[in-house]
Amino acid sequence: MPTAKKIGVLLLNLGGPQRADDIKPFLINLFSDRQLIRLGPALLQPLVARIIAHRRAPKSAANYARIGGGSPILQRTREQALALEKQLARHGDFLVRPCMRYWHPFAHEVVTELLASGVEQCVALPLYPHYSIATSGSSLADLQRCLDKTRPPLPCTIIRSWPEQPDYIAALAERVREGLALFPGEEVRLLYSAHSLPQRFIDNGDPYVEELEKTIAALEQQTGKTGTLCYQSRSGPVAWLGPSTLETIKRCAAEGARNLLILPLSFVSDHVETLVEIDMDYKQLAQKLGMRCASTKALNHDPQFIQGLAALVLAAME
Repeated sequence: MPTAKKIGVLLLNLGGPQRADDIKPFLINLFSDRQLIRLGPALLQPLVARIIAHRRAPKSAANYARIGGGSPILQRTREQALALEKQLARHGDFLVRPCMRYWHPFAHEVVTELLASGVEQCVALPLYPHYSIATSGSSLADLQRCLDKTRPPLPCTIIRSWPEQPDYIAALAERVREGLALFPGEEVRLLYSAHSLPQRFIDNGDPYVEELEKTIAALEQQTGKTGTLCYQSRSGPVAWLGPSTLETIKRCAAEGARNLLILPLSFVSDHVETLVEIDMDYKQLAQKLGMRCASTKALNHDPQFIQGLAALVLAAME
């Protein structure tokens, strides 16, 4: 039965700079988050974050320049929000909006819009299938700080993670089948590339790796194709989850592999990690090592994936 209340759905995501001038402030926001990274005493972190952002900005700007000067993550998330809003319209009055952690639109901006639109209840849906305190956890904590200030309080239902959501798994399986079809009759190594995290998060009980493994198990049950989990996008002088995607590609070449297919496992939309790291850097490395390398298409606003997001929201409403 359609809901009588007006429901706001917040699609929680990382966010990204839209143009060159956004890059340094985006990085400052990123490195200021102590839930993500601790840079000395809390009082000094804003200063340290500014120093690191100043040093990192030129390299980041060079990467964004390779894909037009800014991140497409907000546009892709807006497309997902629009598709999800249409999917949910048959079930009631839903307003779906992107809600970013480190760049606009921030949580306080989105909550203000929802309240002004007459939303009476909201659902927080992280676009991270696998929970980590550094990703979903940080976004949910930031959102909760905003909700605590609303008067009267805005009730919010939280979807923590969804590593085995059936439509998500089915959409990934279709991507694998499409990718394997690029290598008809040939042996292909399948790499599941997930965003890396400092090892200390896992040592302290973070379920991220366990949930990645749940997704892989469900996916391989559908595809019948086994793959290797590896990690990308690590930086800084701490122990990170491994093996890295870079190291794995080199190992595949050393073992005589001829064909690689990379599936961005923890990314549900295109952004700099898929468009630059995977589609450019990793493919070029594989080619230099004598291998043919392809990557699966991002889920973006794939209808089956959006159907899965709708199912998550409706289940949360129950």
